[in-house]
Amino acid sequence: MTRSPADFCPAEFIAFAHELADAAGAAIRPHFRKLAGIEIKGDHSPVTVADRAAERAMRDLIEARYPTHGIFGEEFGTVRGDADHVWILDPVDGTKSFIAGLPMFGTLIALAWQGNAILGIIDQPILRERWLGARGQPTTFNGAPVRSNAACTTLATATLFTTSMEMFADTAERERFQALAEKTRIRRYTGDCYAYGLLASGFADVVIDSEVKPYDFAALVPVVEGAGGRITDWEGRPLSMTRNSRVLAAGTAALTTAASALLAG
Repeated sequence: MTRSPADFCPAEFIAFAHELADAAGAAIRPHFRKLAGIEIKGDHSPVTVADRAAERAMRDLIEARYPTHGIFGEEFGTVRGDADHVWILDPVDGTKSFIAGLPMFGTLIALAWQGNAILGIIDQPILRERWLGARGQPTTFNGAPVRSNAACTTLATATLFTTSMEMFADTAERERFQALAEKTRIRRYTGDCYAYGLLASGFADVVIDSEVKPYDFAALVPVVEGAGGRITDWEGRPLSMTRNSRVLAAGTAALTTAASALLAG
């Protein structure tokens, strides 16, 4: 019986995703801890020469190998967005950390099939750490299977990450997050995509972000779910590859239930 990508991710796409991550890393590393090539985009977020070089490298490879596939990238937009297969790229997720010289950023690569993420990579090119999540397979870290922390089922024992308190611009949203944070054991305010990799490896238990774009979270879905965790919006609903979302990731279903009860508006 022939299986569809809804059930598993073909090996050729997994191998190609590794090629994309390798190319992005090669484009990023020469610019790390260099202060040149920093600009501010129209939405007031920073962008660097590394962001653009890494996305160009990945897009060139996709166009050469899979010219009928779509591409949705942070820096250079969308082509063939209605294709069955769409590669979703964030070349440097955590540009502020990159600019500050912190290796707490990553390259995010996702492959969506008919709007569902079937493959995701979180790649930290400086530390050379890579999480891979693929439909039908356990998540791996540098090739070895990893699992979220199944022993953490209460907020009182949880380690929580969020990228920054600055993202909670709405007062009610900030109050909900703070009500949740106060119930956790350890709180860390940095990480971007790197925190979700730590969740997949069992070191973080809950990760919260607000109003992030699909290229920020598409790759995280297979990584977190393949490690046994859950990733939803704040109300506990599945994330959509076509709209921004407030993201809640947790290592166990019990933590998702407890966190969403405090976050849901």
